[in-house]
Amino acid sequence: MLKFDESARIIASESRFVSGGVNSNFRLGMGPGPLVFTHGEGAYLHDVDGNKLIDYYCGMGATVLGHSPKGVQQAVKDQVEKGILFAGQSPIEYEAARIICERIPSAERLRFGSSGSEVAQAAMRLARAATGRRAIVKFEGHYHGWFDNILWSTAPALADAGPADDPALIAGSKGQGANDGDGLDVLQWNDLAAVEARLAKGDVAALVMEAAMCNQGAIAPGEGYLEGVQAACRKHGTILVFDEVITGFRLGQKGAQGRFGITPDLSLFAKAIANGFPVAAIVGRADLMDLFATGGVLHGGTFNSQPVAMAAMVATQKALTPEHYEKTSVYGVRLRDGIRDIFKEVGIKAQVTGFELMFHIGFGLDAPARNYRDLARADKAGYSRFSQALLHNGVRVLERGAWFVSSEHNDEVVDKTLEAVRAAAKEVAPTLGN
Repeated sequence: MLKFDESARIIASESRFVSGGVNSNFRLGMGPGPLVFTHGEGAYLHDVDGNKLIDYYCGMGATVLGHSPKGVQQAVKDQVEKGILFAGQSPIEYEAARIICERIPSAERLRFGSSGSEVAQAAMRLARAATGRRAIVKFEGHYHGWFDNILWSTAPALADAGPADDPALIAGSKGQGANDGDGLDVLQWNDLAAVEARLAKGDVAALVMEAAMCNQGAIAPGEGYLEGVQAACRKHGTILVFDEVITGFRLGQKGAQGRFGITPDLSLFAKAIANGFPVAAIVGRADLMDLFATGGVLHGGTFNSQPVAMAAMVATQKALTPEHYEKTSVYGVRLRDGIRDIFKEVGIKAQVTGFELMFHIGFGLDAPARNYRDLARADKAGYSRFSQALLHNGVRVLERGAWFVSSEHNDEVVDKTLEAVRAAAKEVAPTLGN
């Protein structure tokens, strides 16, 4: 049984200087508490207690190549010797841009940023400028950054969420103003009729969505749903924005849009784009993106296209070959299906759903979820106990049910993981109300 006493001691001590001992609230709330790591290698993280943990956080989805890949490391070292920040352009950012524009179907032009939250704001500003409209439509359970105007209904309590066909707009944080959500409407995902009805009013600048719902769960779009949403957007003059911060470079080299064959007007990328370096991108139609250059729409940022991060991005993208996805997918599918089989073996009712390099586990669900409200009925407390049992058996997973797989999760790692899953499942099965 692994212990994490030194992490707890350091968090308590350093909270004198860092609020809560962490620099993102998303690192709070995990049992037994926030952990402190010394280094990562391959599929493993090493913490201050001397534990070696198989890691399925993967930097919240970012480290698609695992921890400290040699090619990315070398590219960063080479660029640091050339320079760190120029307040100007560099050849490496144009190489990075060409790669994305050649790979992503919607990418006629792009602009780089530093985080998904930033480029989401850029997309909404751009859509409002292009259409002359104000309203933005998002979906319950979808997350597009932590800013006040979009942090709404990302994980609302069902008691507060209102009727399914008319979800209430629920703020995600104290401190958001009552008017911060003005112009924002929230719909239930995978409900095409609701989209068509809302867009028909003719006042929506942008409809922003994950093409596959992966912030909460790992839910594929229903048959014909994305096609119908795209058609409705075109009919009513609404800009379709795919948030591919999670799905980009996890669901394939061309993102979710390439996988599902739907090309949006604008798309957002971050996380796996540079294997953990702070790179984000907004990409899309040339006529829209060129409003940044000639249409009076402001987009800026001191660290946008920072050369060291660009070098990491280029090295990451060069490693994300079709062969990479073919090889890594084998490990992800074996892991996902193996977990499902173990749950059946020990009598845990759960839905294990999703994709090759990203899947989700929902305890207590009778059928695969189609939207946030289905997921919200899962046994979260039971899964939390399972994830903590896994941690004490040397496997680190997100308590919200998401599992991210990297190229370093090979057969040996999967074998060790499934052994830990079986032990943890047997431990918690008697405590679950299946």
